[in-house]
Amino acid sequence: MALSSQRQVQLKLKYMIIVTGAAGFIGSCLVSKLNNKGIRDIVIVDDFSRGDKANNYNSKAFLEKVERSRFFEWIKSHSKETEFIFHIGARTDTTESDMSVFEELNLGYSRKIWNLCSENGIPLIYASSAATYGDGFLGYEDTNDLIPRLQPLNPYGISKNEFDKWVLQQNVRPPVWFGLKFFNVYGPNEYHKGRMASVIFHAFNQINASGKVRLFRSHRPDYQDGKQLRDFIYVKDAVDVIYFLYEHRRDPGIYNLGTGKARTFHDLACAVFHALNMEPVIEFIDTPADIRDKYQYFTEARMDKLLHTGYSRPFHDLEDGITEYVQAYLQSHRYY
Repeated sequence: MALSSQRQVQLKLKYMIIVTGAAGFIGSCLVSKLNNKGIRDIVIVDDFSRGDKANNYNSKAFLEKVERSRFFEWIKSHSKETEFIFHIGARTDTTESDMSVFEELNLGYSRKIWNLCSENGIPLIYASSAATYGDGFLGYEDTNDLIPRLQPLNPYGISKNEFDKWVLQQNVRPPVWFGLKFFNVYGPNEYHKGRMASVIFHAFNQINASGKVRLFRSHRPDYQDGKQLRDFIYVKDAVDVIYFLYEHRRDPGIYNLGTGKARTFHDLACAVFHALNMEPVIEFIDTPADIRDKYQYFTEARMDKLLHTGYSRPFHDLEDGITEYVQAYLQSHRYY
């Protein structure tokens, strides 16, 4: 059936893609992925006041840069032109204890974006987190019935889970939507993250400074030092999944985004040494007191739900991802 002329006009108008958090780690890598796919009609949204994040987006192709604080005023005159919103921006500091910060940025801001997409028929992908799973006692199954029962260990995880819970209660929704529970993402463009950067980033810097890596000692009898486990996912794999869902536009819901295979911090440290052609030298230190009782000893994404959508691209294994990250990016301070 031929499209009505009005619908044809609507489709023609909807050409811009919006990426929030575009100056950050995953957001800037997503912009690179879109550019690599030939997409240039991108509006990047963030708090652009930090100069140390500028290299994450300066070399990217985009239409406009919009400050996070004025985005909702700006979108009033641009919603009809907006094809898709990737809401990657968030406060991600797991050591932040002021819940009001998360209430504003991770809950209030995200609800406004959800409502904007719902009211204007704009598809949405937003960032959730594996921090929602807490200590993992209830498992890592990305089913809707588990979400209200989860007990995150810190305000960041609480804020992400509260938004997931709120989303599932909504009757009015975007035409297509996906929430992604990112597990431990690592890779280029995290130079600005400080304490919250990946263990790979810190291990690389420690080796350069001292020739050794410091890992957290285990404070539980059922885990040996350095044998705490995480599901580490290379950022290029994460944005591949995001782009797949952008094109897929079916099977809306909340999905895990990890590799489905947990690895130890000891494995990680050895892989960084190997990428540098060095023998491993590992020292164990106490987990900082401010995060010790909130520390996850095991995370591993159940990936069946994503695989059932038809996603079939293999993930980098830990050694291959770390080798590329170290040799192609960290050693030359390159950006993706």
